[in-house]
Amino acid sequence: MTGDDATGGTMVLANAPVSYGAFEITVGVDPNVPDPVTLLDRVHAAGYDGVDLGPLGYLGDVQTLPTRLAERELGLVGGYLELPFSEPDRFAPELANLDALLDIFDAVSGQKLAPKPTLADAGSEIRSRYPGRAAIDRSVGLDDAGWERLADGLATAVARCRERGYDPTFHHHTATYIEAQWEIERLLEVSDVGLCLDTGHLLLGRGDPITAIREWSDRINHVHLKDARLDRLEEIVAEAAPVQEIWRRKAFCALGDGDIDIERVLAGLGEIGYSGWLVVEQDVLPDPDNPNEPAEDQRRNREYLRGHGL
Repeated sequence: MTGDDATGGTMVLANAPVSYGAFEITVGVDPNVPDPVTLLDRVHAAGYDGVDLGPLGYLGDVQTLPTRLAERELGLVGGYLELPFSEPDRFAPELANLDALLDIFDAVSGQKLAPKPTLADAGSEIRSRYPGRAAIDRSVGLDDAGWERLADGLATAVARCRERGYDPTFHHHTATYIEAQWEIERLLEVSDVGLCLDTGHLLLGRGDPITAIREWSDRINHVHLKDARLDRLEEIVAEAAPVQEIWRRKAFCALGDGDIDIERVLAGLGEIGYSGWLVVEQDVLPDPDNPNEPAEDQRRNREYLRGHGL
């Protein structure tokens, strides 16, 4: 299902494994993570047209994934990949993971909408320990030399994506060096990469999604649509609680249940003529006591968007 806005942009709805509890800190660790086939069935049943890759290898490899997607008429949205851009010694070996990601993209070539390499900073121990801190304390951010290293590393990764025919996007993310609004703005200054606007993570970074859509419209080439409870995010920051508390306390919630004005976000995307994947994310941890809750929430999120013309 797609939605056409007044300016001619077309948004195609997708879902993500993280909405079902499958992401980097749970896959291969938590036994309650749904198996990939079950997850794909749930995404399809909820009415989405695409799915994000999740951690490399989780949904399948170059042999199995194309068939799994085709059987459910799902497109591959992209793949999230953290890289230590500001640490050259760690960064170079990690480029092999970027190549593996692009190999998977090649395996599903021919889609109407190509998948996006969704690049993110790998963060650090201190940033994981103090999510949201950079917005109020710039001392936990990179210094000028760190920014220079980050820009160099990012330029290398972006060039690698473009050489293989893919348009990368950068995902600002909690507990990384690109989290606070000022860090996102600095990133846009030191690079030419497109921006993956994540409404929930932006809220934690003390940014406003509506303003971001307007001011960064020429750089936004991918969107992760989240709702979030600001009181829980502020509670976590005030307590200096670790990043895992964001998911444990369910700071990200169903669309319409939080403090982000989703209707205005959708209107803003329409006004700038955004065309591309609109990825619904509701980051959660697996809950063995409520195993069906994520699937129910994602059906509800899909109905919410259907009620808004998407």
